[in-house]
Amino acid sequence: MEQSPLDPREALAELGRIRLGEASLEAVMSQIAALARRGVPGAEDVSVTLLRGEAPQSLAYTSAMARELDEWQYAHGGGPCLDASVSGGVLSLPDMATENRWPAWAAEARDRGVHSSLSMGLPIQEAVVGTLNVYGTRPHAFDPEGIELAKTFAAYAAVALANAHLYESTTTLARQMRTAMESRAVIEQAKGIIMGERRCTPEEAFALLSKVSQDSNRKVRDVAAALVDRAIGRQP
Repeated sequence: MEQSPLDPREALAELGRIRLGEASLEAVMSQIAALARRGVPGAEDVSVTLLRGEAPQSLAYTSAMARELDEWQYAHGGGPCLDASVSGGVLSLPDMATENRWPAWAAEARDRGVHSSLSMGLPIQEAVVGTLNVYGTRPHAFDPEGIELAKTFAAYAAVALANAHLYESTTTLARQMRTAMESRAVIEQAKGIIMGERRCTPEEAFALLSKVSQDSNRKVRDVAAALVDRAIGRQP
């Protein structure tokens, strides 16, 4: 069901209501794309590109067409979406018929019914950038006021994405640290069992765990956990 246009002020307010921890990074990007489509006058479809290292991805889009236009740029190594990601600026393509910076991509866009576009860089973190891509179905779909509104929306979106990415990164790091601590604890327990049974040093106990790990093609942590479970009677 087609959603009605959204007052730009309400679109910006919705961005500010995004609560960290209640949505994944991709969900936040999808919400940004949907709000931009409804809140930016002239927008027919929207996509959000994320560039981590040298691997761009369209993780949110309001139509397959928007995703495919982005992916055409990824495959050919150039276009307004990628250039805006790198520069962090705003690239306006008012008329695909007269566009000479990316003529091949402009021709592809025209074939898909897109005749104007905006690509706005989204600085997220030092190693992570993005782009908000807004596509129009007629030439000059975005007037000066609409472009300024889109730029303001992109600035709000960049903050929301930066916060979501930081939250996700911090949560992932905490989970990895917790897993590492749990792994270390079970390995230390297994070493203690081996030392008690064989009257050997900690180094010799760990060497034995490592050998069993290599011989059985299992992680040291899994070998250690099996030994601990056997010692306390969880396994035969």
